Amino acid sequence: MNFIEAPSPNFDARTTVPDILVLHYTGMPTGEAALARLRDPEARVSSHYMVEEDGRIFRLVPEERRAWHAGVSFWKGERNINGVSIGVEIVNPGHEFGYQPFPDAQMTAVIALVGDIRTRWQIDDGRIVGHSDVAPERKDDPGELFPWKRLAQAGHGLWVEPSPAPGAPLAEGEESTGVFALQAGFTRLGYDLPPSGKFDAATKAVVTAFQRHWRPEQVDGIADGETRARLIGLLRVAG
Repeated sequence: MNFIEAPSPNFDARTTVPDILVLHYTGMPTGEAALARLRDPEARVSSHYMVEEDGRIFRLVPEERRAWHAGVSFWKGERNINGVSIGVEIVNPGHEFGYQPFPDAQMTAVIALVGDIRTRWQIDDGRIVGHSDVAPERKDDPGELFPWKRLAQAGHGLWVEPSPAPGAPLAEGEESTGVFALQAGFTRLGYDLPPSGKFDAATKAVVTAFQRHWRPEQVDGIADGETRARLIGLLRVAG
């Protein structure tokens, strides 16, 4: 692949090989501003790659080094996400500056980049996630407009479209065995959500993050039948 070299000083040594891929949006007004921040030593943030709207790919940190992109995060029992992941920033102003669809040229480049990264590292489909998946109470990116389905159809990541499951929606404030089962399912998928049976703020944040990734038509933090059906379907295909 063709990369534009734009080295960032914001990295350190890895202690293990990466097996998670985290996708972000830049959340800044322009790609130029995002690239400058990712290379600013005072900002102390970085990613391995940044993909511009026109499909240009900037390489900031070698994959063999730990970039600083995930922050406080968790996936499938791992809390040192920076240490075990490769981070890809995708230029988009994000929810704060005018969130918009990701252009075709950009997505074509993202798909090619993800495929290229996976030729070098063992990254399972269930470990290709968004920043909001690993930090649901802090982050919204890459958000509900990111075409996860298209990425999965290209062979990268999980996607299901089952029929909605019966039953009343589960929402914040409820306490039941159904909530316990829901939390257990999210925990099994990878989220940090120890089952308690109480639908609290942390549960709503995880449901919202899940919907941004796997049920983008409805992002409200309420676990309706379709949200639950997609969770069950994903658990089946994830193994």
